[in-house]
Amino acid sequence: MRQETKKIKFVFVIFWMLLVYTIVALSWWFVDLSIQNDEIRAIKIKYISTSGLAYEKEYEEIIEASRLNTIQYAGEGAAFILLIIAGAIFIYRGFIRELKLSRDQQNFMMAITHELKTPIAIAKLNLETLQKHKLSEAQQEKILNASIQETNRLDILCNNLLISSQIEAGGYQIIQEAQNISEIVKNCADDYIARFPNRIFIKSISFDIFIKGDIFLIQIAISNLIENAIKYAPKEKPITVSLCKENGNAIIKIIDEGLGISEAEWPFLFKKYYRSGNESTKRAKGTGLGLYLVDRICKVHKGNISIENNPKGGSMFIFTLKTIT
Repeated sequence: MRQETKKIKFVFVIFWMLLVYTIVALSWWFVDLSIQNDEIRAIKIKYISTSGLAYEKEYEEIIEASRLNTIQYAGEGAAFILLIIAGAIFIYRGFIRELKLSRDQQNFMMAITHELKTPIAIAKLNLETLQKHKLSEAQQEKILNASIQETNRLDILCNNLLISSQIEAGGYQIIQEAQNISEIVKNCADDYIARFPNRIFIKSISFDIFIKGDIFLIQIAISNLIENAIKYAPKEKPITVSLCKENGNAIIKIIDEGLGISEAEWPFLFKKYYRSGNESTKRAKGTGLGLYLVDRICKVHKGNISIENNPKGGSMFIFTLKTIT
């Protein structure tokens, strides 16, 4: 990483040196042309006839031609400099954007490698334990539940990867059908309650609220929001899953009482690969795809996703979809 940073700094130095050199060269050419223009004007004036009525007219024509040449040189030089600066800014911004994307992808690959290997390793270890040791029925059930939990994690991760790539490529066919969003939210919450029996969940779900959308994508969005709350909220704090209908909208709120997220980071939360804080110091598992995918799913359903501070501490994610009557 340090070697890569040195190379990037070297490229930046060369880039700015070339830009400065080009601007200085153009400025020097302008000065040189101006000097030549003055010399040509002086020579022309020297050789015009001083006798006769045409002198004054020829003199004025030489002065005017010299003035127009100066304007031409200045205009062309300024245009070239502006074009070069604009092109340099465009290239620089593109390079910075591609550099950031490359770093995000590197961080993503490291995170996804860890996220894929961890549940596989845990499930494999659990199965080997069951194979090699005679355990009590309670111990077997505990190990099987842990394995199922890890495979569920793997399933969610694979879904996030596949769906995000398909939506980006335009290959996912969205099925817009009438759905009971109340049942979807309830089922997602109940699934996490069963998977995390030691966590505290609060459900506040209004019945029979209907929307038009893709049930699979909506399930992924809600699951990602709940998963996100579980990752960043303390185990002893409750996670609230609520659904209500207001002004023709189904409003889903996933509320945690964790450390919260700085408002300065809110505009970046739903960008691809973005994760809050320094990548090397993060303790919570994740790939930076969850909230990005929630945002994409929200947009294809013409809904809205936003974040607010929880007055009790933590964050409140609000997922809004249009209802149907």
